[in-house]
Amino acid sequence: MEAKSPKDSLIINTDQVMINDLNNYNTLFGGVLMKKLDNNATLSARRHARVKECVTASTDSIDFLHPIHQTDSVCVESFVSYTGKKSMEIFCKVIAEDMITGHRRMAATAFLTFVALDENKKAIKVPDVVPETEEEKFLYRSGEERAKTRRVRREHSRELTDIIGLEKPWEKGEEEYVENISQLG
Repeated sequence: MEAKSPKDSLIINTDQVMINDLNNYNTLFGGVLMKKLDNNATLSARRHARVKECVTASTDSIDFLHPIHQTDSVCVESFVSYTGKKSMEIFCKVIAEDMITGHRRMAATAFLTFVALDENKKAIKVPDVVPETEEEKFLYRSGEERAKTRRVRREHSRELTDIIGLEKPWEKGEEEYVENISQLG
């Protein structure tokens, strides 16, 4: 399996900000941006692995750096920045551009992890990535540390799911339910 350059998985998508995408501060809803990031990253993962299906394994971080306004366009760029045996880390950057003044700013950055699946929905090996630009090299060098952090976080999540309950709060017993409600108020 031949290694690939990050530019081989580059996806660029630019949209205008619509009024129904705004929150009560007249800035882009974080959830709307998260959907754009996941869509872009999915395409980068599929382009890198050249498979029909890739699934999001984790959204490691989304750092909202500057608000995005209705007068802005929002450009999401994504590419594979690091690979494991069966996983791909996708780096996303979000550039907001004021369409009136032309001022551009880095609005957000994000790391998402994807797994490529075969026709039986089993994870498959993915090509290595070979960085070329300084940006790509920086992201690649720091990729192993982020992968270690993901493994620790995933183990913590497994431990947590063994501890947390699935019962409905109102089924715990009325006394405990009333106590929990009173702590909220």
